Amino acid sequence: MAKKLTKAQRLGFYETMYRMRRFEEEVFEFYKRGAMPGLAHLYLGQEAVATGVCAALNADDYIGSSHRGHGHLVARGADLGKMMAEILGKETGYSHGKGGSMHIMALDKGILGANGIVGGEIPIATGAAYSAVYRGTKQVAVSFFGDSATNEGTFHESINMAAAWKLPCLYVIENNLYGISVDIRDVTNTENLADRAKGYGIPGIVCDGMDVEAVYAAAEEAVAWARRGKGPTIIECKTYRWQGHHVGDPGDYRMRRDGKEKEKWMKKCPVAGFRKKLLKDGFPESMILALEAKADAEVRAAAAFAEDSPYPDAPEAFTDIFV
Repeated sequence: MAKKLTKAQRLGFYETMYRMRRFEEEVFEFYKRGAMPGLAHLYLGQEAVATGVCAALNADDYIGSSHRGHGHLVARGADLGKMMAEILGKETGYSHGKGGSMHIMALDKGILGANGIVGGEIPIATGAAYSAVYRGTKQVAVSFFGDSATNEGTFHESINMAAAWKLPCLYVIENNLYGISVDIRDVTNTENLADRAKGYGIPGIVCDGMDVEAVYAAAEEAVAWARRGKGPTIIECKTYRWQGHHVGDPGDYRMRRDGKEKEKWMKKCPVAGFRKKLLKDGFPESMILALEAKADAEVRAAAAFAEDSPYPDAPEAFTDIFV
């Protein structure tokens, strides 16, 4: 049974989700101004997942992230300035501007890199979990990925290995219903994707991905299981992205099944919903406003830092490469 959360923990959840929301909104503004190269796959609407899972981890644990990965870094406490600079392709970014939005990483926070290949992060996190067993540490690894990645070979191959060797890995499905424009309900005959855990003899947990406390409870249980040497767990978080697949995608395909689908999900906003819950539970609004003001200032400072930072010189393209 999950432990009762402290007031500080609950406020921390809200602060992290709000900071995540504001960061992604600022990224969207940069995109609309044409100030960033490429596209961004925003985490808007899914804030409870990264926040709840990462809150259950230790500082030395590992994360394999997806193309929709900014939220994972924010939840791990990555440097917002370095993040924004990387997204804008600047020299002061985490990878000196060479990774950009879709391949952002923060090794100082255990983030092994976001991945543009669907399911590409799953074997990476599995390998990190194996390394923890090999080295005899109590570290765990987490792989975040979308619903469509569960139909990739890397998902099944990695989980089969992790189950057989009892690797300390959490496989977190951020089920936002769509892989680009493909509705997972049209291509998978499984209501709950976490039920696939049964085929590997490991635990599968389904939770409300719009409720940060529910996500945290599921992650805490899975992390404890992994640290005891019991092996991996699949956690399916039912969530929803506000935007299309990326910032340039209107996402009209989501209206095919239910014309009010997006509207219904946005009423379950994890940030606004948790704010309302805190107020109902007696937290002073002045305290919440102070947290919001702090996060607003941090995001503004990160945006200014990134915008003022220089682009890398041409020779930088030849550093940090294998061949």
